[in-house]
Amino acid sequence: MADTLTNATIHAALAEARERYIAANSASLAAHVEATAVMPGGNTRTVLFHAPFPLTMARGAGCRLWDADGHEYVDLLGEYSAGLYGHSNPVIRAALDGALDGGWNLGGHGVMEARLARLVCDRFPSLDLVRFTNSGTEANLMAIATALAVTGRRRVMVFGGGYHGGILYFGASGAGFGIPINAPHDWVLAPYNDAAGTAALLDESIGAILVEPMQGSGGCIPADAAFLAMLRAEASRIGAVLIFDEVMTSRMSAGGEQARLGITPDMTTLGKYIGGGMSFGAFGGRRDIMERYDPRLPDAIPHAGTFNNNVLTMAAGVAGLTHIFTAEAADALFARGEALRVALDGITPAMRWTGVGSLMCVHFQHDAPHAPAGLRDRPDLRELFFLDMLQGGFYLAKRGMVALSLEIGDAEGVAFVDAVREFAQVRRGLLQ
Repeated sequence: MADTLTNATIHAALAEARERYIAANSASLAAHVEATAVMPGGNTRTVLFHAPFPLTMARGAGCRLWDADGHEYVDLLGEYSAGLYGHSNPVIRAALDGALDGGWNLGGHGVMEARLARLVCDRFPSLDLVRFTNSGTEANLMAIATALAVTGRRRVMVFGGGYHGGILYFGASGAGFGIPINAPHDWVLAPYNDAAGTAALLDESIGAILVEPMQGSGGCIPADAAFLAMLRAEASRIGAVLIFDEVMTSRMSAGGEQARLGITPDMTTLGKYIGGGMSFGAFGGRRDIMERYDPRLPDAIPHAGTFNNNVLTMAAGVAGLTHIFTAEAADALFARGEALRVALDGITPAMRWTGVGSLMCVHFQHDAPHAPAGLRDRPDLRELFFLDMLQGGFYLAKRGMVALSLEIGDAEGVAFVDAVREFAQVRRGLLQ
């Protein structure tokens, strides 16, 4: 009976929050209705949709956003970790202006691409050679295909709860193979953070092991160092290619989680902020693997992509890694995120915050999940939290994820902690 009453109260609170949201966002509603005429559900990027309709953002500056109705928000979404530099960094802007002054769509090798490749290879321990793509999804697809080509095997180990791109989704619950449009590889689904359970599935039929050092879409659940070390050892034993998907976790130090933990994979995939906020992806690794793409070789593997070396991404990426996201800046951002997560996690035992560094996610449960199987799905409370945070002027992922940008300062962090504390007080009767 108590659960029934609590659920009824949550539904009433959520209905009220939705009504408040609808009344306050008429311009976003009109934009959504117009978009539905030409896009399914008015949407071309599923993760950004939320009920009763998504906000339409009109502009951004620094760490702030303004929607079509003129509301101002502190941007805690950080474009799902791609927006590391905020919305108006002058160094990035100058690099883009310079690239535009030189023309675009040049159809040849550019002056910046080797510079960006050198910066990336110098940062990440696993990268002897690297190739660029247009997204993290594409980078992961290429890394998988490369691993299978060099091993001559067909099976790919992934992990329940993993997300490696739009067609490489393995379910937030860890219960299955995700979505019907997943790439049709011979998948082996292993339990994340379960060394014994995973080791039991490893054999010499597996050509690639693809893992996130922290599951981003799956709830910001970090991998245990011992679990990743086991994967490193077992991949070497069976001759499989170990791939770290560091599309999100590459920001955890100048050399990503692999450098922070001291565990070096055979290949790494990258994306998000490394292109300076422009479209970007990359895959790379050991020289003997990546040399297969050398077009000077008679049996080279081809790899095309019209915009792989587009001048805007190359220029912005070089500027960002050279002048802004230095090793010192990476360490400072990591420390700021760790401190913020500790403060948030201490507000109430009914809200657990997991993550690493500047990436974190809230879970409405008393025990912090260590694996996808430990997640307690509370979509009602997540939506209520999301709508209440919007009301308070904070924009984050609808699933409760936060990705700090370099523009987020102490004042924004303190204000967010205060807003979450107020939510916990006002909604304390709903939190169990």
